[in-house]
Amino acid sequence: MKASSGPPPLTASTIDYADPVATAAKGGIPSEYSQRRALPSTPTSTSDPLLSLSHPAYKLPKQLVANFASLGIKTIYPWQKQCLLGPGLLSGDKNLVYSAPTGGGKSLVADLLMLKRVLDDPAGEAKAILVLPYVALVQEKVRWLRNVVSGISRSGDLGQKQPHLEGKQQLWARRPDKDTIRVVGFFGGSKMRATWADFDVAVCTMEKANSLINAAITDCSISKLRAVVLDECHMIDDGYRGYLLELMTTKLLCLDQQVQIIAMSATLTNIRLLKDWLGGHSYETHYRPVPIEEHLVYDGKIYPATTTASLLKTATQLDTRNATTTTTTQGPPPSTTSSLQHIRFIHPSLHREFKDPVLNAVVALANETARAGYGVLVFSSSRAGCESDAVLISRVLPSFQEADPLIRERRLDLLNDLRSSSTGLDCKLEQTIPCGVAFHHAGLTTEERELIANAYDAGTLKVCVATASLAAGINLPARRVILHGARMGIDLVGPAMLRQMRGRAGRKGKDEVGETYLCCRRNDLEAVVDLMHADLPQIASCLVSDERRIRRALLEVIAIKLATSREALDEYVGRTMLACEQRLAEKETEEWEDQIRGYIEIGLEKLKEMGFITVTVDERFETASYSTTKLGGAIVASSLDPEDGVFIHKELERALKGFVMDGEMHVLYNFTPVSGLGNGTSINWKVFWNEMEKLDESGLRVMSFLGLKPVVLNRMLHGGILKETTDEEKDTARRYYRFYLALQLRDLCNEVPIHRVAQKYDVPRGTVQTLAQTCQGFAAGMIKFCEAMGWGAMAAALDHFADRLKAGARADLLSLSKITFVKSRTARVFWDNGFKTVAVIANADPKELVPVLMQAQPNKVRLEVKDEQKYLDKLLAKAKIITDSANRIWQIEMQQELMEEE
Repeated sequence: MKASSGPPPLTASTIDYADPVATAAKGGIPSEYSQRRALPSTPTSTSDPLLSLSHPAYKLPKQLVANFASLGIKTIYPWQKQCLLGPGLLSGDKNLVYSAPTGGGKSLVADLLMLKRVLDDPAGEAKAILVLPYVALVQEKVRWLRNVVSGISRSGDLGQKQPHLEGKQQLWARRPDKDTIRVVGFFGGSKMRATWADFDVAVCTMEKANSLINAAITDCSISKLRAVVLDECHMIDDGYRGYLLELMTTKLLCLDQQVQIIAMSATLTNIRLLKDWLGGHSYETHYRPVPIEEHLVYDGKIYPATTTASLLKTATQLDTRNATTTTTTQGPPPSTTSSLQHIRFIHPSLHREFKDPVLNAVVALANETARAGYGVLVFSSSRAGCESDAVLISRVLPSFQEADPLIRERRLDLLNDLRSSSTGLDCKLEQTIPCGVAFHHAGLTTEERELIANAYDAGTLKVCVATASLAAGINLPARRVILHGARMGIDLVGPAMLRQMRGRAGRKGKDEVGETYLCCRRNDLEAVVDLMHADLPQIASCLVSDERRIRRALLEVIAIKLATSREALDEYVGRTMLACEQRLAEKETEEWEDQIRGYIEIGLEKLKEMGFITVTVDERFETASYSTTKLGGAIVASSLDPEDGVFIHKELERALKGFVMDGEMHVLYNFTPVSGLGNGTSINWKVFWNEMEKLDESGLRVMSFLGLKPVVLNRMLHGGILKETTDEEKDTARRYYRFYLALQLRDLCNEVPIHRVAQKYDVPRGTVQTLAQTCQGFAAGMIKFCEAMGWGAMAAALDHFADRLKAGARADLLSLSKITFVKSRTARVFWDNGFKTVAVIANADPKELVPVLMQAQPNKVRLEVKDEQKYLDKLLAKAKIITDSANRIWQIEMQQELMEEE
């Protein structure tokens, strides 16, 4: 690392106390990071035995208690004890809704109740589902739960016999993990075929959880389900996907069996609605183990705001002072000045880079905390803002040479890990990481984000600059949280998002206090006043805010045969949160009931018109029963929205008549999703035109078959507009978007690295990776659709290309790509070096693979002599994992061959 490798260093503004004399008179200037001591009255497990997880009241296995202790959870908080001991909760007889602040330990309560339902089942067949809103949270939770249940044996730990196995002769060896608690993650990018036999605890996204429950009700295996946890349940009123929580939960409430539903959130206001809907117990706490000190930064001055109310008061007074100074030159009235005292102020900067007072404040506050040795999270309004803030903050922090030798070594390791990742090292991260700063946003790949998050959590990085998605998407607390403005993108942050971001301040076990600083712009002050005044929004059902949602609800329950008569459908809708909402508001009048019946009637008529359901009328009893057609069943099986299903059916039905099989474009086109197209990015028509000109005869035939015309591309290239007024125009526009995305998938399937695809189509690397993951999930849905429609040949063709998309490789590398760490480029390098089968790699000496792994690096790593051996040791460890993985795959293949011969 050379000091001269980047732009020249800058100096951050100093932050002084407003009145040091008065502060000294009160006992001296307090340290920003003064230690907080536990009060003598603080409850402990000694004074209250119920605060220990080993207490007989909880009936937890010793190994589970030991696992929690090894993860740092030796005792629980008083509020957690009170919540767990609520009526009927530990026994699983009652549902639970509870609210606790971010960082207050709310997940532990749900984990304990969920694991008890799984472990307490005498037959050893109980299942649980944990629902989370984001893929990153699913992956993080899977890792956590696997540590929690590590080493727990259902038969050994609980001392329970397995009655279903006694007296039975075992012809086959039992699975080695039969008595363990198997935790499996289900999300869009995973190609896991969800069957109850493969897991005990399923950690799912909303879409996967809904699909899993539909499949379980259909094949009657739902009787094994004992618990469902809804994390971030306030998202139930998110119209885009949150309404699936309402559909899924209502199905569970309609079942005859007891399934314990546990709903939790940090931002619930009308908790009574959920309590009444679930018919359970509710609990609410505002306890935080690490207190938060809140501040408003305005015009270079820092004002205290210990509560939201005082922050509102502060902002209002500032607004008044601002209005006063515009009308008079004599300054604010004495009363306002005396009641409004800023505690610290940030000196203006002499650097032109910091002329903006908000940016100057952000950099100064981040610099102060990082130099004191604590972690800082900065929330910026955009991806570009993240990168810009990270670069500027890195320029005011100590240089690489000034850092501690151990930290320097760890930062070099992080740089090398990023450099050897599939996308190589980002040039801006290369500049900021040596100074202990990085950025984290959706434009980075999953691998990059994970490396940065782990390095920040370990203290290797001191400052992480992120977009708002980090606040809800992953658990990374900090001593100080700084909001660079009150906006995310062009919109003002909402009260719930503001609480999520501020809730990241203070990490249990590392910090004694958390701090938040909202750096406010002059023209946003009034908006900030309104934001601080706003209560958290009350959740409400969005089931009838769009006709498509009630149609999907009806189609799903008819398809899984949970409700097939009009009376049963009325009963199902009567169990929704929508109906409960009306009852609580005392609006369940005849007029409302007629309105709901109208929604159901219109929905059923539309589903019938679309060809999704049929109605059988029994004239003798004057009743009607509903059932799904083959198309309706296929749509539910593939988890499609009914409206999207119509378009997909037309596309695939037409494809059956003229499927272009001498190329890959037609198959890949059918993998591209039909909703949320482009992942927020628009078509680059110049790139589209260039790629069209390079298409072979097969690709051009696909374009012609889809009705995509070069003349339209030429018009768009010269500033034309793609019309989307009529339904036909919308479908045509969809085809252009889908084909454009299919071009990106084609490159990925042909081993073009993600960063090359990103450069070619001028989109962030993370966007390309997200597209690939989304299309993998969508492809699995398309395969199910074709299987349900009886289109076996089409399903087989799609299945083959789905494997190629997951591997990011051509067909000859599919077997190698099953090996851990061997994907795309690495697989090709192994092939070129003679390692062409799983068996060859399984029988290779790991030392033989080290030179191959060095060739597979996207960039040549230049190391000093002292670091070279360490790098080789890392590659050798990776090679051992690869050979172990190849051995496991090879053994399975050999067993399958033996079984086929027999």
